[in-house]
Amino acid sequence: MAGAEMYRVIVDSLSTHVAVLDENGIIVETNRAWQEFARKNGMRDPVDCVGLNYLSTCETGTCDEGDSLLIGRAIRQVIAGEIEEFLTQYPCHSPGEQRWYSLRVVPYRDRQARRVIVTHENITPIILAQEKLRSQEKELHRKTEKLEETNIALKVLLDHRQRDREQLEERIVANIRELAVPYLQKLLDSLLEQRQRTLVDIVVHHLDDIISPFLNRLSAINLLLTPQEIEVAAMVRQGKSSQEIADVLGVSVATISFHRKKLRRKLGLSRKGTNLRTYLLSLQ
Repeated sequence: MAGAEMYRVIVDSLSTHVAVLDENGIIVETNRAWQEFARKNGMRDPVDCVGLNYLSTCETGTCDEGDSLLIGRAIRQVIAGEIEEFLTQYPCHSPGEQRWYSLRVVPYRDRQARRVIVTHENITPIILAQEKLRSQEKELHRKTEKLEETNIALKVLLDHRQRDREQLEERIVANIRELAVPYLQKLLDSLLEQRQRTLVDIVVHHLDDIISPFLNRLSAINLLLTPQEIEVAAMVRQGKSSQEIADVLGVSVATISFHRKKLRRKLGLSRKGTNLRTYLLSLQ
């Protein structure tokens, strides 16, 4: 097989539409794919388009390849050697389907002839894949936004629930301190039998455990508080004065002051201006 014939077979085997233009933009050769496309799209013979001025068709705006004037100028620039190559994409839809093509213009490598090669390659699968990807990304973005909105709503709901729980806890604490503990303390101050006094004292201490949930925060930060320091901390947090705490625990005010100093030291408040009760409240 001669060289020219072999190259012809190769070019005709390509799925890309190939046309060779002379220096005036006239088509001098096309391949089989170009001709079959022309035939399928209703072009009358000769479907090889040889002799058609492709450049003139572009510059008059009568061809379908996207911005035909831009393509016409680019072909002239490649023919003149001003640019090495031109590449663009354009839609070429038919009534029955959507199609996109990539148009490339390169110089014809022959010193004896100033020509260019124009190719049209069907890139519809690539464009459709890109559009599908963009659609999926858009849907993913929409779902992500919806998920973020749901997360925000859930966070708000959880915050409300946490505040409600804390308010309920505070009401329980206040009710027990104001409505139960004072009367139990009066019982302790009255003439009770030893067994009765022991039972009332157990109730008081158990109620104190129930209404001191903030002690869990103290243990969480590994504070080594004695049982009496825990009791003092609980009553300081309730706003009790040193005298009131001393009366409840049956110790001197000086002892309560000592416990308060130890609490400040263990809580790291020795050199800070932070109020002890304010800090204990913050542990809730």
